[in-house]
Amino acid sequence: MLSEINSLLFGSVLLVSFVASVLYLVFFFNQKEKLRRLARKILLGSGILQSLYIISRYFIAGHTPITSQHEAVTFFAWSVTWAYLSFHWRYSVKNFGTFISLLVLILLLIAASVSRAFHPLAPALQSLWLPVHASISVMAYGFLALAFCGGIMYLIQEWELKSKRLGFFFSRLPSLDALDQLNNHCLTTGFVLLTLGIITGSVWARQAWGAYWQWDPKETWSLITWFLYAAQIHQRLTAGWRGKRAAVMAIVGFCAVLFTLWGVTFLLGGVHSYGR
Repeated sequence: MLSEINSLLFGSVLLVSFVASVLYLVFFFNQKEKLRRLARKILLGSGILQSLYIISRYFIAGHTPITSQHEAVTFFAWSVTWAYLSFHWRYSVKNFGTFISLLVLILLLIAASVSRAFHPLAPALQSLWLPVHASISVMAYGFLALAFCGGIMYLIQEWELKSKRLGFFFSRLPSLDALDQLNNHCLTTGFVLLTLGIITGSVWARQAWGAYWQWDPKETWSLITWFLYAAQIHQRLTAGWRGKRAAVMAIVGFCAVLFTLWGVTFLLGGVHSYGR
């Protein structure tokens, strides 16, 4: 019975997220405020359904559902959704929701394309550190995904301005300054969470394998990703890196995030490749 409810919830998540994306896209073209408000409410509904889906998998599996590829991608989509909703409660960025809703839908479609089967928890994962480390890390990725979308928007808007033909995107995207501030806020929040994720992972590794660091491929790429973002923050504070450089680095950093999540698992393996 619970498995059937779980499947129904995931189908509902896909449907509601698709509707939210379509409404955001229509709003992007016609700019009718009613559509934007409706799309945001439906995206909120998607976030709630995603939460219920993750909770239902927890009760079925008996552990935090973040150990398979399907669960990791779903958790990632959930973190992007709620990172955006929490961001929106404090800041308003024109048409940001359109880009975020599309990213969430893409992640959920990827999750739908892989097996949703439940697997026994590997011995090394049977720890209270699993929900702590994994949740913090994926939430970090959620805010870094926001910075990635902001970077894409910045490059599009800058291209419009440099072309000196202010067309379709110019009136629909925020100012370059607003996008740069968005980048800084999301990057800072994501970097703090990423740092906490690495620290909790090291403590867990000490408990599980007797060493804080083993230079496992995923550990190594997590550190590379951390250094990429640390370098961007350092350059922003000391050398005044803003604008296009910051936008490009946000995109590059997010590519490293994606490789750490999936590329390492399928190409390099290692002790962290449980969902392989």
